[in-house]
Amino acid sequence: MTTPALVPESSPRSARSGGDGDYARLLRRVSDAGLMTRRPVYYAVRLGLVGIAFAGSWAAFVLVGDSWWTLVVAAFMAVACAQVALVMHDVAHRQVFRLRRPTEIVGRVVGNAGIGLGYGWWQDKHTRHHANPNHEELDPDVTPDFLVWSQRQARASHGVARLIGRAQAFLFFPLLMLLGLNLHLSSVRALASRSVKHRWLEGALLFGHFAAYLAALFAVLPADKAFAFLAVHQAIFGLYMGCIFAPNHKGMPTLTGDDRPDYLRRQVLTSRDVRGGVLTDLALGGLNYQIEHHLFPNMPTPNLRHAQVIVRDYCAEIGVPYHETGLISSYRETLTHLHHVGAPLRTQQDAG
Repeated sequence: MTTPALVPESSPRSARSGGDGDYARLLRRVSDAGLMTRRPVYYAVRLGLVGIAFAGSWAAFVLVGDSWWTLVVAAFMAVACAQVALVMHDVAHRQVFRLRRPTEIVGRVVGNAGIGLGYGWWQDKHTRHHANPNHEELDPDVTPDFLVWSQRQARASHGVARLIGRAQAFLFFPLLMLLGLNLHLSSVRALASRSVKHRWLEGALLFGHFAAYLAALFAVLPADKAFAFLAVHQAIFGLYMGCIFAPNHKGMPTLTGDDRPDYLRRQVLTSRDVRGGVLTDLALGGLNYQIEHHLFPNMPTPNLRHAQVIVRDYCAEIGVPYHETGLISSYRETLTHLHHVGAPLRTQQDAG
């Protein structure tokens, strides 16, 4: 079974066929500005720098050796691994390579073998997210698991989600420290699914990564420092990954049932842009331009900030709300939403 590419397959037929729909007109403006053109030099430099940071973190790990300073290395390695994940994201969207084969090869090397994140599992999940962002039945990113994303989900929740949901706004950032481990486990569990292409290869690369990672830790460090390194590395990796992706959609409107606006509105109304400069772009991997990324998933990351001007003006022109805020405000909006969502559970607790 062929894994789908991360492109807007669910966009309106009129847009795909060059009709006069809202999205088609916007796409023409963006294309005429040259913003869909690939950026090979940018990605050559970016992949090179990220590769150097990743390799450098492992070199520092060996050089520091049996010392508690190794926990500083663990934190640096966590940031480097998250940057590798961001590169995998861009590769999977075919922003880097036009052809499927080099895309899959690089995706599996940097994802499965590099950081223990299943490329096939993530691509399938992320494709479904892009098609129906924040749709409670169709977007896997808002499926109730440990957290609930709407009061409707809260009322129907049970088990751990029901327990955590009462105070999920306060537990959100601590729980993100478990996200890294959850990504690894989800990657392994997905190997049982036929939707993952080349499962044996993906599994071999994943378990090869885990074996090499643990072998390196316990070969260089005594058990106490090895476990401490593992905990710090995975906790900061998960926290950083969560802080990258949380501002994008969390706290924005959710959809249910047949509530599916046209492609442009479905992407714009459920997404949030985050203002900032070069450091914000670097830290969030360009995903702070989330509206533009969702409208044009295979647009090279450095072009998103230029597309933002066109998209923002166009949304104002056709009367579509465009939401942009600062980074801290984006987290505040997310936490406020999570607290509001948990209200029915707290009410039931008080009544009980």
